[in-house]
This record gives sequence, C-alpha cells and structure tokens, in this order.
Amino acid sequence: MEDLYDIIIVGGGPAGLSAAIYTARAKYKTLCLESSMPGGQVARTYEVANYPGFENPIGGVELAEKFYTHAMNLGTNFKTDAVVKAELEGDIKKLYTKRGKEYYAKCVIICTGATPRSLDIPGEKEFTCRGVSYCATCDAAFFEGMNVFVIGGGNTAVEEAIFLTRYANSVKVAVRKPEGGLRCNDFLRDEAYSNPKIEFLWSHTPKCINGEEKVTSITLNDLEKKEEVTYPTDGVFIFIGENPATKSFQDQLACDENGYIIADEAMQTSIPGVFAAGDAIAKQLRQIVTAASDGAIAAVNAQKYLNEKKRAAKN
Repeated sequence: MEDLYDIIIVGGGPAGLSAAIYTARAKYKTLCLESSMPGGQVARTYEVANYPGFENPIGGVELAEKFYTHAMNLGTNFKTDAVVKAELEGDIKKLYTKRGKEYYAKCVIICTGATPRSLDIPGEKEFTCRGVSYCATCDAAFFEGMNVFVIGGGNTAVEEAIFLTRYANSVKVAVRKPEGGLRCNDFLRDEAYSNPKIEFLWSHTPKCINGEEKVTSITLNDLEKKEEVTYPTDGVFIFIGENPATKSFQDQLACDENGYIIADEAMQTSIPGVFAAGDAIAKQLRQIVTAASDGAIAAVNAQKYLNEKKRAAKN
C-alpha cells in the first residue's frame, strides 16, 4: 500500500512538528499533513520571548521555520492538505482529505490545534479581510497610521493591542468586564496601561461592524449606560479565545464539552493507536513549550504502540 505510513501526524504546529522530529529521527515512515503553512499559530506570532534556549525574543515565523526544517531534515514527509473525515478504529487508520486524497497509517497523532473564535455579529463575516482580522501579526502593517479596535481582554488581546501600536495611530480595546477586568498577566497589563496609543473601553461588547466596501465603524453596547455607541474605525481585530480544530474527529474520539480531545498522560486518546497533542487536547496550559512537550510524549508512546503491535504479530 503506497500511502501506508507508520505514523501520520495531522497538524504542523509546534506539537505536530515536535512529534515529527521524534518519529522521523527514530526511522519511522512519517507523514505530516498541514492545511496551511507549517508552524501553526507560532507562524502568526510577531515574536516569542519565553521559549527555552532563546535568551532574546525570536520571531514567530523564524521559530516555526526552525521547527519545520528540523523535522524535514530528519526525513519527515510533508503534504499541504486538510483532513475532513477519518476512520480510526482498527489496525489501519484511514484519513480522507479536502483534496480528495486517502492516506493510511498504523498510528495517528492529532495535532490540529485551535482556531480563533468568532463574535457572530453582523458585519464580521462580510468584512473579514476587509478590515476584520484575527491576526495582528499578519495584518497590522495594512493599518499604518490608522485607527483600529481590539475586541477582548485576555493575554492575546492585550499583547496584540500593544503590537498594533507599532503601526496604528490609535488602538481602542473593548472589554466586556468593568474597569480593571483584564484577564492578562501583570507585565502585559502594565505595558498596555502605559502605552499612550491604547484606550480601554470597559463594560463594552460589540454589536455590529459597519461599512460598505470595507470597515468604517463599529457599534458597541455600553453595558453600564445601557446604550449603543458607534465609533469610526478602520479595522477590528478580534481576540476572544479559540475553538479546537477537532470537528473531523469528534464523532469517534472522546472529547470534553468544548470539543477538546481527551488524552491521558501518554497522549493516548479513547482509540488505541490514536494519540493527540497540543492545543487540540483538554489541558490546563496552552503554550508553545507545552505543545512541543505534548508532541514529544505522543511520538514516544506512538512508537511504543507500534513496537508492541509488531511483537504481538510475531507471537
């Protein structure tokens, strides 16, 4: 079977690439399926300041390239495609992709990560890529000298708001909670508070995004005054959390109420021979370093699974 691999890794972010490094180095025939560019969310991050071994911040794209090159040089096969259906029971796992391909593996490691959560308000879909964005690192340069909004009050929202001030003339941050209700770390909070380009709008939630050919304004609900207010803006950046990219697997694997795959400490899922790692699994901390760690654990245990199957077949 030409397309039979020892291990197929679904997802090419830090978890998937870490897993690939371990499996390819151990001489297992490894395929990594990634729907876009390798690196996952790391490749959309301006800089990384807390990954071990880099005493100075490293660009997200540069770090992603290092992960990818390491895995590729060890012999990992890469294909750009997305899994839309899977048959995971049995000794041979079958994966069906968006491009109409079928792949087969003795073992699968799911590292599909998570995708930005949407507001589901009028104008959001209509103006995506025309003023609405979910990635400041990707799109900030398009807003040089303009005025933009950020929606959200967590680490990512505040971090991206700070980054946007490198380009934008002003950044207004709409936060659902009352004044001081940021859900970010103290370092980011203090940096944001001291940035003259950033203004926080407390107790504000988005109602709709307005425009014609592109975004021209945003309408918010002022929860304290119980009224609507419309602000002119050139762009709206949305950072309100993520949803796990696990839809193709939820009908077969045990998942929590939010759709994150449940895996044990060995990264083993509810189906033997299927492992999961990184932001796609139910876990406490989602960081690059924990994703890479998950990937390594999944890879080592995938190898153990294959070796046990091999020994069993001989007896």
